[in-house]
Amino acid sequence: MNPNIDMPSASRRRRLAAGLLAIGFLAGLPEGAVAEPARVDPARYRIVAEVEGLERPWSLAFLPDGRRLVTEAVGRLRIVGPDGALDPEPVRGLPPIYTAGQGGLMDVAVDPDFGETGRIFLSFLHGDASANNVRLVSARLGDGVLDDLRVLFTATPKSGDSNHGSRIAFLPDGTLALSLGDGFDRREEAQNPANTLGKIVRLNRDGSIPPDNPFVGQDGAAPEILTLGHRNVQGIALDPADGALLIAEHGPRGGDELNRLVPGGNYGWPLASRGLDYTFARVTPFAALPGFEAPLLEWTPSIAPSGLAIYEGALFPEWRGALLVPALVEKAVRLVRRDGQSITGQALLLAELETRIRDVRSAPDGSIQVLTDGTPGRLLRLVPPSS
Repeated sequence: MNPNIDMPSASRRRRLAAGLLAIGFLAGLPEGAVAEPARVDPARYRIVAEVEGLERPWSLAFLPDGRRLVTEAVGRLRIVGPDGALDPEPVRGLPPIYTAGQGGLMDVAVDPDFGETGRIFLSFLHGDASANNVRLVSARLGDGVLDDLRVLFTATPKSGDSNHGSRIAFLPDGTLALSLGDGFDRREEAQNPANTLGKIVRLNRDGSIPPDNPFVGQDGAAPEILTLGHRNVQGIALDPADGALLIAEHGPRGGDELNRLVPGGNYGWPLASRGLDYTFARVTPFAALPGFEAPLLEWTPSIAPSGLAIYEGALFPEWRGALLVPALVEKAVRLVRRDGQSITGQALLLAELETRIRDVRSAPDGSIQVLTDGTPGRLLRLVPPSS
């Protein structure tokens, strides 16, 4: 965000957001809509079905010994062996989890210092129908059980069961970032720095607040906030090229965005967006406004991006450095090619399956691993056809 631009006050931005919501703006297909990209030839990879019968799988993470952790939104954490065998018993010791609607047990992330700490991080919906939001915890993973569970952060309570965000990323300085949705019914609060709705927050791994967060010491601002003006960020990844955070976030019927985070940046929701609301009205007449960060990429109609990874393996050298964006509505993985910070092309992986994709990861063995959505969900591994 440019500090030299005179931005309206937070209260004025919230009033404007509420006014735009009340008025509505009719539109056809917004400017910037693009045709579906070409499909990657399925002959360029082989799909290995490793685990069948998962119940609403949400996130995948890799342990140093080759095992994998899979969250199921219904409130279970599962362990998959290096050979693809699913442990029939879920991990014990999870905290109480609210599983209504889009919520439940969501992201899992392995401490970069797992060899020393043995800790993992989990995000999930905490509370009840009248007051709930994302809670972040860490715990030590033992032999099929969690212990020494520590509550690190709980987001501003809201009602409803949509737009939770809830992805975790570790940063090079030892901190972590957590994405938080706007709660759907309170979208104007994404512009309110006094709460954590529609925000990315940055924390130390013990849950304390880093003193160099951009809003620390500002009256009326939550010190955890790293960026604001988000709708529903379900993808977050650290770019190994320069250490920047990239995010993928849902619009409503359109206006999905790929963004590059700038500490203190405001990403516009719901004041600046190309999004179509569920009524097919424009969310706002403003595709862009001074003082808001512009997206790197937009998708209209919505593809419903549900994750984000950067391919770093050696099995598919032609895709190295590309972004992988799983999509629920599009039922594919967007392969977004880059040259530096510039987007050079897009293609669709796994479109031949015609199934919703919930998560995608660049695996340590060079494969691409994905979770399909719903019940039954699957864990799939993509490898070269000759392997």
